[in-house]
Amino acid sequence: MLLARASCTCVVSCGTIRYADVSLRMLLKLKRTPGLYLVGFMGSGKTAVGRLLADELGWSFADIDADIESAQGITITEIFDARGEEEFRRIEQEALRKRVREVEFGKPTVMALGGGAFIDPSNRKLLEERGVTVWLDCPFPRICARMEGQTHRPLARDPEKFQRLFDDRRDLYRHAEHHIHADTDDAAAIVAEILKLPIF
Repeated sequence: MLLARASCTCVVSCGTIRYADVSLRMLLKLKRTPGLYLVGFMGSGKTAVGRLLADELGWSFADIDADIESAQGITITEIFDARGEEEFRRIEQEALRKRVREVEFGKPTVMALGGGAFIDPSNRKLLEERGVTVWLDCPFPRICARMEGQTHRPLARDPEKFQRLFDDRRDLYRHAEHHIHADTDDAAAIVAEILKLPIF
């Protein structure tokens, strides 16, 4: 159950906005469009955290990459190799919009986005207007450790390009409404931090 923290009087932003005001605004936003969108670089734990968070909230969970593979009948890597990244991004946007429509119709959903989905300005606008975005900020060394030995990440094949991609995308992930440091493999600990945000 979502509860506004109306009794809190902690002041933020030069004393003009109170914590309770922010909490109430986000609460109303989630009531109108109950979508909580996890963004961040590949390997940052969005799927693991998202499943656990959805379970804690009693909400549905959706993984956009899994939706794509189910709909297309092939893996993300195969889509990249056979059709290219531009076509993949078109498919990704279509899958994202389909899930967001369910949110618009009142289906509470925690959604894990692919690492590149939040880069598109139109996707960011869509998500910001129809729920709450949360960036899982996982350090690059931890991501590399998780990716070691994996072969299903087409954008991780070249280590130097992978590092540059990580650096470039960080500035765009900062557009998310909330920022969670995710330097741990303990998904429950990250969920606990999300649940402390002034949105529930």
